[in-house]
Amino acid sequence: MSGSPTSPEQPWPVRTVARKIAEWVDRLGAVWVEGQLAQVTARAGTGTAFLVLRDPAADVSLQLTAPIGLVRDAGPAVAEGNRVVVHGKPSFFLGRGTLSLRVDDIRAVGIGELLARIERLRRLLAAEGLFDPARKRRPPFLPRCIGLITGRASAAERDVVTNAQARWPAVRFRIEPVAVQGPLAVPQIVDALGALDRDPEVDVIVLARGGGSVEDLLPFSDETLCRAVADCRTPVVSAIGHEPDTPLVDHVADVRCSTPTEAGRRLVPDIAEETARIAELRNRARRALAGWVDREERLLSALRNRPVLAEPLRAIDARAEEVERLRAAARACIERGLERRTHDLEHVRARLAALGPAATLARGYAIVQRVTDGAGPLPVLRSVDEVAPGDRLRIRVCDGAVGATVGEPDAVRDGAGTTRTKASTT
Repeated sequence: MSGSPTSPEQPWPVRTVARKIAEWVDRLGAVWVEGQLAQVTARAGTGTAFLVLRDPAADVSLQLTAPIGLVRDAGPAVAEGNRVVVHGKPSFFLGRGTLSLRVDDIRAVGIGELLARIERLRRLLAAEGLFDPARKRRPPFLPRCIGLITGRASAAERDVVTNAQARWPAVRFRIEPVAVQGPLAVPQIVDALGALDRDPEVDVIVLARGGGSVEDLLPFSDETLCRAVADCRTPVVSAIGHEPDTPLVDHVADVRCSTPTEAGRRLVPDIAEETARIAELRNRARRALAGWVDREERLLSALRNRPVLAEPLRAIDARAEEVERLRAAARACIERGLERRTHDLEHVRARLAALGPAATLARGYAIVQRVTDGAGPLPVLRSVDEVAPGDRLRIRVCDGAVGATVGEPDAVRDGAGTTRTKASTT
């Protein structure tokens, strides 16, 4: 703003500041603005309608003023929650010190244009990887607590809770009621998402809403909400509208359910089915165990009926009989050998006895030995020439021995007629 400088001693009056702001705003040209109608006030009997235009992607709003006839002529297009494009010139009201946009044209954003914008946003989010199946998380099989974001006392809330409790009566919910359409829907849903995501007890978050028109479901194709869902650490289940409805949050969420009813059924297992499954598994385990025990009993019975186990001493007895038989055979063999050896010994003994000197002496023979003074055995006389008169002799017979002394020799004739001398004994 141009003008003389101000100071604590020379301040500007409020009217001066307001006038200068109004002059500066008046120099702005007319603009086209797109947004979502958050409030429409058109009272009968007044010439001006007051509206609030909100940015759907940010918590920013702008006051609008329009001729009441313009609002009435626009008909259903000018309703809270609708996307519109307005043409107007900014103006500053000195009396209230407020800035507003004086509107001279209001146009509803067509469905085709909305769908085209949603498609452009869809391609952008897909390019950033927010739809990638690899980043999606699987909800727990049986969550401790389910966070539910839906309209207050809505049919969607009733469908989710009723179907989940019918399947698992002990299921717990933390319900966050929010606006599910209109200008306040996105910020409320984002705040509820953050609150549930920070709760350590909440294992899964459900976004639920009944069916509606494209305009009604626009908050669930909002970029801010899609990015908030993608940033959640807790798995998010989307249950928006009916089967044909596919807002962008369905692609970003970890699990998409066609209806809130399906979400209630998918959140928790069916207690009847799980009980039946447990009973079936228990029966299968019982049958498997009984079959195993039966097989083992048959195996033990077969082993027990084997001869080696049925009569464990039978093999020992058979071996004992064999050992006894072999022992008897060995004993008999030894006895026969001893008998033969005894017989042989007796035979040898008889031969020795027959051939020995004792047998000869028994037949009348004698052994004559010359007695000497030296030690050692006495020499046996084999010839009369080996003795001389006076020698002492020992004559051994079969039953003993006698002593003798050699006398004078006697003349004898041998068998050849030769005369020899023979010593006599006394």
